[in-house]
Amino acid sequence: MTLKTILLGACSAMAMFSMANAETTLTIATVNNGDMVRMQKLTDDFTTKNPDIKLEWVTLEENVLRERVTTDIATKGGQYDVMTIGTYEVPIWAKQGWLLPLDNLGADYDVDDILPAIRGGLSMDGKLYAAPFYGESSMVMYRKDLMEKAGLTMPDAPTWEFIGEAARKMTDRATGINGICLRGKAGWGENAAFLTAMSNSFGARWFDEKWVPQFDQPEWKATLDFYVKLMNDAGPQGASSNGFNENLALFQQGKCGMWIDATVAASFVSDPKNSTVADKVGYALAPDNGLGKRANWLWAWTLAIPAGTQKADAAEKFISWATSKAYLDLVASKEGWANVPPGTRTSLYNNPEYQKAAPFAKMTIDSINAADPTKPTVKPVPYVGVQFVAIPEFQGLGTTVGQLFSAALAGQMSVDDALAQAQQVTTREMTRGGYIK
Repeated sequence: MTLKTILLGACSAMAMFSMANAETTLTIATVNNGDMVRMQKLTDDFTTKNPDIKLEWVTLEENVLRERVTTDIATKGGQYDVMTIGTYEVPIWAKQGWLLPLDNLGADYDVDDILPAIRGGLSMDGKLYAAPFYGESSMVMYRKDLMEKAGLTMPDAPTWEFIGEAARKMTDRATGINGICLRGKAGWGENAAFLTAMSNSFGARWFDEKWVPQFDQPEWKATLDFYVKLMNDAGPQGASSNGFNENLALFQQGKCGMWIDATVAASFVSDPKNSTVADKVGYALAPDNGLGKRANWLWAWTLAIPAGTQKADAAEKFISWATSKAYLDLVASKEGWANVPPGTRTSLYNNPEYQKAAPFAKMTIDSINAADPTKPTVKPVPYVGVQFVAIPEFQGLGTTVGQLFSAALAGQMSVDDALAQAQQVTTREMTRGGYIK
């Protein structure tokens, strides 16, 4: 073999290696929420810095995303290299060995800057298993002009009684204004999340200390009665089909007097590019009933690496980019400080530019800090989680119960029947799972 042949072979091998490097494609499964859609538009910044990594997006509606990624990771399908999952999945999946720890996010990433409430829910044995893209609680977003027209003043910390009165007074069906928009779409992360958080403020709980379901108790009856009557009196038509995105659109179009939902929505309802009522929005804490618990939750949409991927290094590079301080600066430079992903970093809430640009900043951080996943309810419970119960069975149970509650909202069954069926199905599954002895 001549030297020329050896050199040609070496060059060919190097070219093949270079091509292989250029063909590292990350498949990223994510939710079709506004902050994620914005991230996709900004990924040129990442690919310019990492020309050997290409990104392929699978963007799905919330319920579909949950179903797809859960099926894929449980069956070791290997379809995705980066998954968008929430604080419910992370500790359960990390314990199963389904996620890789994020050990190499880079020297300038500053893990300690992540809000303690958020970081704690994404860690196991001191290791971070998912990085938060944005964090949230829930709060009241309301039309200040309609509140004034109704002759009322929104307190910083309203009660459910006040919310009910204000919603009914603000409703003007003749002009297409609904006093309140709340989640009705079935799903453990849709209406079941909202109603679980709401039920906490009514003194309800999913299970007692012995894991016996509690849907046959008066606190759940009070929660669901109040919700269904309020939505019938002051909610939009077809509310049983409305989740986060549908209610966001209604509020932005000026069709909701109040909306109680994720704090992350504040930047969208106050953005004049997308919201017809941007200059009329006020904010308040999620309501309570004077029992010591508010109807606010704690959640983060996070980016995690499934254990089955062959591209872990590239995946971690992407996660580091998307959840870094530098990414917040990038969004601020393109979209303004009010539109950066909220609820993840202490430094953001100490940033005077953000405080000035985001009138909702203080209410957001106060809401996040007010949620306590370890003591989510008025009465003691054996589980953690505010708007969910952190057990593997909850994903199926929450969706089934959500379907029953959605049917009650739609008038397809009574509140009593929905609660009786919820009690029956939950008792059966918890007995089958060995929780009830």
